[in-house]
Amino acid sequence: MKKLLALGLAATIAVAGVGALAGCTQGDDELTVGFIALHDDNSTYDKNFLDAIREACANKGIDQDHLIIRTGIDETQECYDAAADLVDQGCDVIFADSFGHQDYIKKAAQEFPEVEFCHATGTQAHIAGLDNLHNAFASIYEGRYLAGVAAGMKLVEMYNADKLEPKNFDANNNIKIGYVGAYTYAEVISGYTSFYLGAKSIVDEELAAEGISLSMEVQFTGSWFDETAERNAANTLISNGAALISQHADSMGAPSACELARVPNVSYNGSTASACPNTFIVSSRINWVPYFEYMIDCVKNGTAIDKDWTGTLDNSAVVLTEVGAAAAAGTQAKIDEVKAQLQNGSLKVFDCSKFTLTKTDTLNVNATIDSDGHLTSYKPSVDIEGAEAVVDGAFSESTLRSAPYFDIQIDGITLLNSKF
Repeated sequence: MKKLLALGLAATIAVAGVGALAGCTQGDDELTVGFIALHDDNSTYDKNFLDAIREACANKGIDQDHLIIRTGIDETQECYDAAADLVDQGCDVIFADSFGHQDYIKKAAQEFPEVEFCHATGTQAHIAGLDNLHNAFASIYEGRYLAGVAAGMKLVEMYNADKLEPKNFDANNNIKIGYVGAYTYAEVISGYTSFYLGAKSIVDEELAAEGISLSMEVQFTGSWFDETAERNAANTLISNGAALISQHADSMGAPSACELARVPNVSYNGSTASACPNTFIVSSRINWVPYFEYMIDCVKNGTAIDKDWTGTLDNSAVVLTEVGAAAAAGTQAKIDEVKAQLQNGSLKVFDCSKFTLTKTDTLNVNATIDSDGHLTSYKPSVDIEGAEAVVDGAFSESTLRSAPYFDIQIDGITLLNSKF
């Protein structure tokens, strides 16, 4: 039935004069890649993936007729239907880019064992018992930490130049910053915490003698891509006195709000320098080209794809954009210095001596905390039963599996809304 449906769809497209799917049949000798995106190029998140799969296919000699991209695919049965359709069109490997796609990709992998299915940010490949289901992510928390370092440099510059207002400080004389988050998933929590720790490391280093540290408020939107909600969240944070804002959300809502209010901004998944020349500092992102090239090579060569692939700074899967004009002097040099420390292991993003936890916080129920509030052990509760995340005094993110599992609420970060 699915085969007939697919043939009917292909015939409809041909009649409509759309040629993007021409040549994508199971009879072709060349490898065919299928791609499922939650949104399209208007989403910074999806655009980052889409640019990468196009580049990787070009690098590997796969022409456009053998790359079938489906955009705007919801995290519903529509995802399974898209995957089944891509199988019917002869795809040898299919990649889906959103966390909510995973149950439907798993279902497709069960039904079509001859096709490889790869999925970003997923958590099930290592426990599903399916040879053709794979997850991939990257240590983007390290990139966010470096972006936080750039933010900290800017905050210190603003403080020394007397450009911070009384509203930019909390009751404890900490500089206030803000963060626009999509959901209260571990991926988002890990990201905003690492960003905060990177910024705090610089503020504490430079302004401790002044009795100045850093606090951060997080406003969630309940959506990966909602320009109005993201703009409103940024404006709420600005009204609350945030001196700088970053985000884990996929539209230009927050950066544009910052540009209008002249509040420095650290974006995600790409530079906003052209749209926000007065406020853009830097952006971190996952470079998916290395994974897609690896994925394609494995399928071409008949070798197994890793169940959980984690990209790093070392293989250029975690990258930062150029430093923007709004960044503080010396920012690039400081980023390079800290990056080297992360790569040689002398610095750990989640060094447990660098943050404390409130024992009564419900998000810390799996944590063991000493009398000083420091994390001494942590048992991730989702799909990693019995695993210990704290190793040598630091939380080891994205090592037990590729997808993030740091879902701990540390002191210094306040959630303005946490229903999502």
